[in-house]
Amino acid sequence: MTALPKNSEYAVEVRGIEKSFGTLEVLKGVDLLVRPGEVTVIIGPSGSGKSTLLRVLNHLEKVDKGTVRIDGELVGYRRKGNKLHELSNKEILRQRSQIGFVFQNFNLFPHLTALENVVEAPVSAQNRTRSEVEIEAKALLGRVGLAEKEHDYPRRLSGGQQQRVAIARALALRPKVILFDEPTSALDPELVGEVLEVIRVLARDGATLVIVTHEVGFAREIADNIVFMDDGLIIEQGSPAALLDNPKQERTKAFLARVL
Repeated sequence: MTALPKNSEYAVEVRGIEKSFGTLEVLKGVDLLVRPGEVTVIIGPSGSGKSTLLRVLNHLEKVDKGTVRIDGELVGYRRKGNKLHELSNKEILRQRSQIGFVFQNFNLFPHLTALENVVEAPVSAQNRTRSEVEIEAKALLGRVGLAEKEHDYPRRLSGGQQQRVAIARALALRPKVILFDEPTSALDPELVGEVLEVIRVLARDGATLVIVTHEVGFAREIADNIVFMDDGLIIEQGSPAALLDNPKQERTKAFLARVL
């Protein structure tokens, strides 16, 4: 396990998160703790709040109640006395630049090459020099097996290649944690393996990862902790062996009976 640079035991600390869209309660009091270097995989049926929870972690969605801390730092807000005040857009962007996010639909800039997609965020959000970032970006594209594709535009890349560029882009920010929202759901089945292999390597290298996925077999293989969500709540969590082979809650058992 990698030690945190700040005085925090957790890389991710979620306390009492509630989130509604109109009258629809999506998160109903979620607590989640992720230690540095851990891989946490979140599973559950569609509509259970998994993706919303991820988006709350980097303040893409504002919470109605509760707090999120990354590396000990309150996300999206600063505390003054007993009140929370939302940070400025500039401060929120600074925080997001420390939290990698890999979307299910890649979200690459179509007018930028693979290399330019990786370079853009560290230069614009972290004020690093383009020449320095380009060297690192080329190495990262090599790390995800795309060194020969650095000058290609997204339209010339397969879905699996685009997602690997998106992972390199997240890594270029040198993030404290990387969030994956269904990273293989938009891929043709034959392309899933190449993306999962990149994530496996990140896990072996000790990165802190939070992954929402339907790939339960992959979760068993890679996760330190599996979280089962349903109806806006964390129903059960534990090691892959404990949760997948010996679930305690009936809702967990019913879900796994359908997907295993």
